[in-house]
Amino acid sequence: MDPLTHTATGVFLSRAGLNRLTPQATPILILAANAPDIDIVTAAGGSLNYLHYHRHLTHALVAMPVLAFLCVALVRAAGRRPVQWTGAFVAALAAVASHLLLDFTNVYGIRLLLPFSEAWLRLDWTPVIDLFIWAALLLGFAGPFLSRLVTSEITSGKPRAQNHGRRFAWFALSFLFIYNCGRGVLHARAVETLDARVYDGAVPTRVAAGPEANPLLWRGLVETAEFYAVEDINLAGRFDPGSGQVFHKASSEPALDRARNTDPFRIFLGFSQFPLWEVIPATQPADSEDVRLLDLRFGTPSEPGFMVSAVVDNRGQVLQTGFQFGPPRPR
Repeated sequence: MDPLTHTATGVFLSRAGLNRLTPQATPILILAANAPDIDIVTAAGGSLNYLHYHRHLTHALVAMPVLAFLCVALVRAAGRRPVQWTGAFVAALAAVASHLLLDFTNVYGIRLLLPFSEAWLRLDWTPVIDLFIWAALLLGFAGPFLSRLVTSEITSGKPRAQNHGRRFAWFALSFLFIYNCGRGVLHARAVETLDARVYDGAVPTRVAAGPEANPLLWRGLVETAEFYAVEDINLAGRFDPGSGQVFHKASSEPALDRARNTDPFRIFLGFSQFPLWEVIPATQPADSEDVRLLDLRFGTPSEPGFMVSAVVDNRGQVLQTGFQFGPPRPR
């Protein structure tokens, strides 16, 4: 999820009761709720390096206690005020776990089992930025202020002591849970719809449904032995399996095999879940080929989200490689 959602979750965890565990609970929880994204420092090594290390070890189970302890230690040192170490560690651990859970719901995924397994795990339930979640979080922040204002008017300027912040914190956290569960149910329906169809006479070998802003709309991905199909699904309407875009898989050839053995392509293949290859004539030099590899979860050849490319000459030499973010698909 986005930093705003993670930060707000940390604040609401504190207001919901974790602030009772230790002094300085709120800064600890805010820091811990964002701690796994410390991997942003790897962007200094370039975008491909960031792709490789983003949601890497800092998003794995083994790193949770380390990140939690470091957050407590940092707040303790910066604040120069005592903390209740056991309570602070438990609170920080809960905040780090909230980050991993929220990221797990996205189409991007996390490598939760590193260093024992590099498998990407994802639920494909929610976009990275979800406006419904933002609206609930905004209400969670604005609610206590509005409640105090109303209470003050009713009681002629003498508001009774009420813990409005805790109530709205529980509302926001409950909404996150219920909303994600609802998205999960709709996602399951979308996947079942995709898997129950035949596409151009071919039976799917694998399907996936990516989230859109509207919970009733999903971006379907269908893989068959010979092609991929990208299908738009409206759970409130009728699904036509022949209305999507079809992309045929490239057959193995020397230029493709040469590109596959380069580091950028190996890194990208470790990330991509629905890889689509293209081999087209390159403009320069003459008789060379442009090999492209993109992930259909984030775009199409006309509007790629993530794409790695290589120019291979007629002698099979890789002349150059590149990685770029194309026109982003709204998610």
